[in-house]
Amino acid sequence: MTPPRTATGPAVPKKRRGGRPGGGELLAAAVGAVPGGAARPGQQQMAEAIERSITSGEHLLVQAGTGTGKSLAYLAPALTVDGPVVVSTATLALQSQLVDHDLPRLADAVEPVLGRRPTFAVLKGRHHYLCLARLDSSVEAEPEDTLFDAPRPGATKWLGEAGRLGKQMQRLRDWAEETATGDRDELDPGVDDQVWRSVSMPARECVGATRCPFGQECFAEASRARAREADIVVTNHSLLAVDMLAGRHIVPPHKLLVVDEAHELADRVSSAAQAELEPQLIDRSTRRARPLLRPEVAERLTEAGDALAVGLAEAPAGRLTAGLPPALREACTLLDGATRAALEAIGDIKADDPDPVRKQQAKAALDELSTTAQRLLEEADHDVAWVEKPENGSRRALVVAPLSVAGTLATHLYDERTVVATSATLALGGRFDTVARALGLDAPPPAPPSPAAAALAATAAAGRAGTTSPVASTDGSRAATGTVPATEGPGWTSLDVGSPFDYARQGILYVAAHLPRPSVSGLPEAAGEELLALVGALGGRTLGLFSSRRAAQQAAELLRARTDLPVLLQGEEALPLLVRRFREERESCLFGVMSLWQGVDVPGDACQLVVIDRLPFPRPDEPLAAARAAAVDAGGGSGFAAVSVPIAAVRLAQGVGRLIRATGDRGVVAVLDSRLETARGYGPFLRRSLPPFWYTTRPDVARGALERLGKS
Repeated sequence: MTPPRTATGPAVPKKRRGGRPGGGELLAAAVGAVPGGAARPGQQQMAEAIERSITSGEHLLVQAGTGTGKSLAYLAPALTVDGPVVVSTATLALQSQLVDHDLPRLADAVEPVLGRRPTFAVLKGRHHYLCLARLDSSVEAEPEDTLFDAPRPGATKWLGEAGRLGKQMQRLRDWAEETATGDRDELDPGVDDQVWRSVSMPARECVGATRCPFGQECFAEASRARAREADIVVTNHSLLAVDMLAGRHIVPPHKLLVVDEAHELADRVSSAAQAELEPQLIDRSTRRARPLLRPEVAERLTEAGDALAVGLAEAPAGRLTAGLPPALREACTLLDGATRAALEAIGDIKADDPDPVRKQQAKAALDELSTTAQRLLEEADHDVAWVEKPENGSRRALVVAPLSVAGTLATHLYDERTVVATSATLALGGRFDTVARALGLDAPPPAPPSPAAAALAATAAAGRAGTTSPVASTDGSRAATGTVPATEGPGWTSLDVGSPFDYARQGILYVAAHLPRPSVSGLPEAAGEELLALVGALGGRTLGLFSSRRAAQQAAELLRARTDLPVLLQGEEALPLLVRRFREERESCLFGVMSLWQGVDVPGDACQLVVIDRLPFPRPDEPLAAARAAAVDAGGGSGFAAVSVPIAAVRLAQGVGRLIRATGDRGVVAVLDSRLETARGYGPFLRRSLPPFWYTTRPDVARGALERLGKS
């Protein structure tokens, strides 16, 4: 892989005329404005490193643990850069935190120092904004294009439902008269996705402001105009990925990009580069284009959709390792020919077209189908194809995605801008090189520690072993490992600023090494008994993170049958409501699957035990992970070590991170998978990827600590 190109010039710091403030002074002002705010060494260290990157143009990876205050650490130095600075997040929760809390407070705090109030803007994809052209045409739209789509197999539509959706549409019309932004997130109460799709416009279907009769009033165009004038632009990884793949014309030009939650970026780019074919999509595109086509051309599209439905029914779910089956190949060939004929029949959009918006929508849908069919027929080595058939039978699709996006990131992420990538989980196995390579950076292979580094690590470990912990230091218990050494490569460097939390004093990492190695799906009986003992010792206050819905269900049934504790199970109520109840009901337990591993923030004594049933390796039927592992194996490496273990490390670190969310938090993380202790190959790597909790494999030590917490 070639080294990433740095910015053609460094992100230019604003000239400090007459002692103009730098990032450190702005950070001090921001921290000082927070009630009870105090300087945090890790936060200051991160801000200083970012200022150095701004000056040098060198890319930077920063691991900043929970509680560091990393948002202010990158926002303050960002205000020293001329022109927009772009901040990208993976989750709506962090985006909302930045826009609703951090940036307004920062603007208030630094205005007296800067002599002006800095500005910020949010940039989202077009489909997040109300489209006035779609709203205007929805009255006359064909039924299949609006709220009355042909239902999916097994679904029903009744008059009461249609009336409810109709009321939502009317509320949207009323809102359109008063909204200043057209941003869906500002519509309260919201509307169903089905309703919103009928009044929003995906970017590929947009005819452009100059051709649209509502171009001068376009909410999406207005958001882009605000972004071009702002000091800081907040966007999301999905839009950043689309921007890279589309030639960098969506996000405004900038010299500094901050990627927060950077461990999610590669997956979001992979999702943006993914495409799929499903019969319902072909049917919907055909009906949309039918008024513009001769009957025989439209019939070819219908035949292709029917052929795809037959091919998907015959093919088993999973990765296609031997190429497209004959029936699916025939369907893709028919679709390629039919869409080409339809696009040729529709022709170009002209200035005098009576309805350019509808015509562009039809062309965009057909063009996407054509491109995807050709991509699948190509069967390129750099792509992975699979058949998707969810267990509930809700949809069947033929999907294609890139085997790797590291090359895409190397080419498009770093070009002509300085990139700061940060997260609480960037150093896997105690090193940055794994994540660096996933982000398209050239990284050196792991090397054995020098004698000096080994001596320093031994001294640090000895010092930690003497610290007071929630449990006495006994056989089977020890302090965990510590700080991550810096790694660097061509044009980039890294930094671990640690966390203000004293993990070895605040928490225990308990691995149930005595349990049998998990071998069957669901919750093994021995693991269930261990769970009961741990939860019983504390008296609830437990977040259970499970590898499957079946295991979570079994755990909930077990506790409900043998305890009187309130057990909340993901899927039984809306997740925000479950999390609120978990915070408020002191003895409650909340059990769920992967979306809980990152999405729950419950500081305080409401969550003092986090239980993980097994190591979160990707399932064998996850097509992309399996294909990437197979490619490494074919090259003579270990696909399990290169692909599955790093995925598990990120997921495990995110799950473990649910325990300590504030300096006063105390508790235990219990991993009911003995492999974290016994697997010599990857166990140490996974443990080094976690915060440095006090570590034990003794169940009596873990239960004793929980009993003391339960009485406190």
